[in-house]
Amino acid sequence: MRILVVEDDAELAEILAIGLRNESYATDLAATGADAEELLRITSYDVMCLDLGLPDGDGLELVRRCGTDPDLNRPRRLIVLTARDAVADRVAGLDAGADDYLVKPFHFGELTARIRALARRGVEQGTTLRVGGLTLDPSTHQAWRAGVLLALTPREYSLLRYFMLHPGAVLSTEDLLEHVWDANANPFTASVRVILSRLRRKLGAPPPIVTIPNVGYQLRAES
Repeated sequence: MRILVVEDDAELAEILAIGLRNESYATDLAATGADAEELLRITSYDVMCLDLGLPDGDGLELVRRCGTDPDLNRPRRLIVLTARDAVADRVAGLDAGADDYLVKPFHFGELTARIRALARRGVEQGTTLRVGGLTLDPSTHQAWRAGVLLALTPREYSLLRYFMLHPGAVLSTEDLLEHVWDANANPFTASVRVILSRLRRKLGAPPPIVTIPNVGYQLRAES
């Protein structure tokens, strides 16, 4: 899952980024509405966490533009993070197009719980993902094959989750970099190949993720 955090408080933004990355989420940062728009033009995000008090304008305008501007990739889910705690402010945020509204100060655990809850809205299978002999529980960040718990790193878990959300689809290296890694990833490194190789070893035989020569990788649902 790839998340965009739009927050002008540099210290808070960095804390959120570190915490979200530790929770296996690829996370990009923007300090202004203009920075966020630039990222939204080139990247599709699963979730955007947006502060309303931005230095170059009201974040609510960005919420509205995400729903109307064809040049912006609207995040699948949008969470407002703000100190505005009046009922009228909450109503305005939700009416503008936000999916959730979290008032500062908040506990980081509540933010991640809300992200998981929003992510589940788009997963028809419910909380648990199942593909063949693979099972993944987003609420605990654990995965199993044939009932055996897999010891995965956060990046390996995120990679497996993305494959399990797209069983049978052929995913290119570019697809994986865009959705599992964040903007800090170097597209010219062998990072995808290295992490994927480690994940395959942990999944064991027969390999459920196969290479499609000159195209990408595929999770075989029948494995």
